[in-house]
Amino acid sequence: MDKKMSQLPQVWKLLQNYVRGTRSKDRPITKYVDSHSFLSLGKHERKLDKNVNFSQANVQKEILCQRLQISLEAWTINDSSEEFPTSDDLQWGVDHRQLHEEIYDLLGNGALTLEIVEKVIALLITERQFRPVQLFHRLEDFYQRWCRGEFIDAPPSENLPQRKSLEMITQNQAMVSDRRSVIAYGGGNGIGLRQVDIYTGLNVLILLLELHRYAQEQAELRQQINFYPSSPPDTDNFFTSQLLRIINYSDAIEIGNFSNIVGEFLRGGNFCGAYLGNANLMGVNFSGANLSGAYLGDANLAGANFQDANLIGANFGDANLSSVNLSGANLSRADLSSANLTGANLSGANLHRADLSRADLSSSILNDSELCYANLSGANLRDAELCRANLSNAILFGANLSDTILNHIDLSRADLCRADLSGADLNHATLNGTNLSDTILFSTNLSDAILVAADLSYAKLNGAKLNYAKLNGAMFLGADLSGVDLTGVVLSDADLSGGIFNEADLTGADLSDAVLLGTDFSFANLNSANLSGSNLSGAMLNGADLSSANLSYAILDDTDLSEANLDEMTWGEKQQWEGVRGLETALNMPEALREQLGLR
Repeated sequence: MDKKMSQLPQVWKLLQNYVRGTRSKDRPITKYVDSHSFLSLGKHERKLDKNVNFSQANVQKEILCQRLQISLEAWTINDSSEEFPTSDDLQWGVDHRQLHEEIYDLLGNGALTLEIVEKVIALLITERQFRPVQLFHRLEDFYQRWCRGEFIDAPPSENLPQRKSLEMITQNQAMVSDRRSVIAYGGGNGIGLRQVDIYTGLNVLILLLELHRYAQEQAELRQQINFYPSSPPDTDNFFTSQLLRIINYSDAIEIGNFSNIVGEFLRGGNFCGAYLGNANLMGVNFSGANLSGAYLGDANLAGANFQDANLIGANFGDANLSSVNLSGANLSRADLSSANLTGANLSGANLHRADLSRADLSSSILNDSELCYANLSGANLRDAELCRANLSNAILFGANLSDTILNHIDLSRADLCRADLSGADLNHATLNGTNLSDTILFSTNLSDAILVAADLSYAKLNGAKLNYAKLNGAMFLGADLSGVDLTGVVLSDADLSGGIFNEADLTGADLSDAVLLGTDFSFANLNSANLSGSNLSGAMLNGADLSSANLSYAILDDTDLSEANLDEMTWGEKQQWEGVRGLETALNMPEALREQLGLR
């Protein structure tokens, strides 16, 4: 390995000469690499000279990959019998002081890219010299020291960021003096002490995140390498804020630096118990990450990727989660109250007992999601999609679900009191025992829905479609269903007392044994309806179409049948007609009934 390191300057010079098309022996050799191996920090990124061949960028990437590979292997060489020599032990091939110097020298120029990191990790894995556990512990030790500000706060004689910054300034001046040797380099112009320190620390963080992700896929390494960027969860259940301080430190140069540099590497990371309140994490990739118990209240996470992430008990209160990908994520018991989730993808997410009160979920996708016992009171779900979602026992008091797609949804025993479901599509939905009292259901599609024992008291159902819905045992106290399509509906044993059904279409409806006290069926279409055994006391059926209807054993005390169409109506032999009003003006009364009532 030492031989490899000693030959590196010569390899580097030969490659430089090849790219420049010259064999100059006098030109100084730079030990830095160009910015195409890095992501520049800040807005003032230098552009490649148009005369520089783009193959040079590929060469520089190859050189950086080789330098990284060689260094990462060399840093884990250990001549002692101990697996991890102490910080004072000089039996490491590269002692701690030298390690820190080499880290700043190699990683202080700019941010590593995903392409470079993946290539280096792949090269390391194929080499026998790859010692991931030793590398992890050495890099983690540096990371913890960096987080504490040990390097940037050191006196000038020992300040590694300052030394690196001065070297880069000197190197840049040398390059400017010789235009032929200028290489587009992100760190050569205007990069200061903080930039060097931020680049270095974030690059080490990136390497640790990649080592963690690699180790979690290997059974033999899973317990040995477990990286917590924000430090392990506090034993006293307090949040850890180390990562938040890093984010704020990185963004002190330019807002969004942390997200731009590290954002894609956060996938699969371990952030449980981390405090990230008010953090700027737009567009970061937390897919498959563990953020259980983390605090992200008021954080800006717009466009972030949380696919399949562990977010159990996480706090997202008032956070900006617009257009985020939370598909397949576990958000059980998570706090999303007042969060902005407009346009979010929550398909297949687990939101069991999650708090979504007052959250904005407009235009979001929640298909196949689990929302059992979730709190959605006052939430805005306008134009959202919740096909096949499970909202059984959920609280949606006062929620806005207008124009929402709720096909095949399960809302059994859910509380939708005073919710707005106008224009919503609940085709084939299940609402057994659901509280829909005082709910707005204007033009709502409840075709083929199951509403057994549902409470629709005082619900506003104008223009709603309930054809072929099953409403056995449902309660419609004071509900207004005037003009509603109830074709083929099942309302057996339902309580429709005081309900308004004037001009409603109840063709073929099953109202057997229903309680219809004082119900208004005036001018309703009850053709072929089954009203057997129902209690129609005080009901208004004036002008109604009862042709081919079955009124056997129905209670007709004080029922109004004036001008009702009784053509081919069926009644019981012992039917009580005393007290029935308007029989003299009823239309198409069967002759047998006329004879029975003596109305010839």
